[in-house]
Amino acid sequence: MTTPYTARRVLGACAALVTGALALTACGGNAKADNHDGKNGEGSAKTSAAKIVISAKDGSTGASINSTGVEVGDGRLTEVTMKVAATGAAVPGTISADGRSWKPKEQLERGTKYEIAAVAKDADGRTAAAGSTFTTVTPANSFIGTYTPDDGTTVGVGMPVSFTFDKAISDRKAVQSHITVTSSSGQKVVGHWFGAQRLDFRPQEYWKAGSKVTMEIDLDGVEGANGIHGVQKKTVTFTVGRSQVSTVDAATQTMTVVRDGRTLRTVPISAGSAENPTYNGQMVVSEKSVQTHMDGSTVGFGGEYDIPDVPHAMRLTRSGTYLHGNYWYNSGNPPFGRQGTSHGCIGLRDVQGAQGDTPGKWFYDNSLVGDVVIVKNSPDETVAPDNGLNGWNMPWSEWVAGSAV
Repeated sequence: MTTPYTARRVLGACAALVTGALALTACGGNAKADNHDGKNGEGSAKTSAAKIVISAKDGSTGASINSTGVEVGDGRLTEVTMKVAATGAAVPGTISADGRSWKPKEQLERGTKYEIAAVAKDADGRTAAAGSTFTTVTPANSFIGTYTPDDGTTVGVGMPVSFTFDKAISDRKAVQSHITVTSSSGQKVVGHWFGAQRLDFRPQEYWKAGSKVTMEIDLDGVEGANGIHGVQKKTVTFTVGRSQVSTVDAATQTMTVVRDGRTLRTVPISAGSAENPTYNGQMVVSEKSVQTHMDGSTVGFGGEYDIPDVPHAMRLTRSGTYLHGNYWYNSGNPPFGRQGTSHGCIGLRDVQGAQGDTPGKWFYDNSLVGDVVIVKNSPDETVAPDNGLNGWNMPWSEWVAGSAV
């Protein structure tokens, strides 16, 4: 009913700043250092055996925001400084315990020019120095996928992994093959493309309760379209909680809540009216709000309702279907459980302010993002698989056919 559904959490890129001690005197290659071995009182200069390699070459553009760093052979790094060229702001980083490598602490910014300088010593104490000035890949030449669920979350058994890319992907095989989703349950997980910018992953059946799911995102440098490369490299894990599947029967105006195979409660509801029926099918709770604003004009209605404080709202579709509390229910209507009166949502008895012991609050408190709500016996059609996180409505054979790998 309001606020379009968005898959969330773009991998943020940031650069915390510290000061560095090493001034850049040259960029590119090894800067010559004064190295004297002191043998026999002679001051002959010798080249350090330490060989410094900066992954982003001097003068390069399109450098990675994830894997840019410094390595050294036949020596140990003693100092590395990195800064934003435009402002001089330092970028913090860490030298490894063995002194053989350095990397920034945070992901770099896209389309930003950086300067980096490094000093290393070989086994004889002779120093070598190197520097590079480079620019990271620009937003125009890169793509990012926002994804759900978030790292470290606990979700319901119906929660798919869903990516929405900020640019159209023409090489879907290349992109999908660099995203791996696995479950501790051993369930086979398959991806399915909904157009050129959305890729969802799910098993054939709901996730097993209590399982751990891992997403390996390895898109850094992957060409998703002509000249457009990925920048994300991250591992994301989430936990599948208990199994909760709630079935709404539009014919009886009731919802039966089943957790781990046991019925918790049967709750009277008010589904969509005859003029505006509720979708049939399996729908997944994609977000929860203790209170939210619902304006019918944002989802195609002509101002029939505009409620600023709808309590205990749980989104089921991108197009605006919610399961929510209802405090404005017309006292002249039959009580909850007798008749559908909504504009397509599923209403539960509630009070204004989202307080009190009500069916709306009880269901909200007992629900997770990713829980399944099944609607049956409604006169409406079955919800489309891409209208929200509702791919469970697509037959498995069709789902697999939509995979690029």
